[in-house]
Amino acid sequence: MNKDESRQRRARQTRIRIAEAQANRLTVIRSNTHISAQVYSPCGTKVVAAASTMEKDLRQAIKNGGNAQAAAQIGKLVAERAVKAGVVDVAFDRSGHRYHGRIKALAEAAREAGLKF
Repeated sequence: MNKDESRQRRARQTRIRIAEAQANRLTVIRSNTHISAQVYSPCGTKVVAAASTMEKDLRQAIKNGGNAQAAAQIGKLVAERAVKAGVVDVAFDRSGHRYHGRIKALAEAAREAGLKF
């Protein structure tokens, strides 16, 4: 089992637990150059709120979308949008990535902006 398969296995197990709990899910999608976050409804089919460094407004404000500062801005923005949509309690789905660096920055910014997880 290689590194990516291990990450996908961890992500799958996390998503199974979140689905059983019937919780809103804050998912993080990470690449080398960008980061995005989405809040899904408990059924997993509807996106309640989303934010990404690929959005036109943010691309101009953020020089580099692949660093912790950009991740913190995305965390704050997705939390504000989720709270505006009426979602406060979520389960954090880090997609199998370690809780470190950009993932941690996004999560902490989302907590500070009002999400509870």
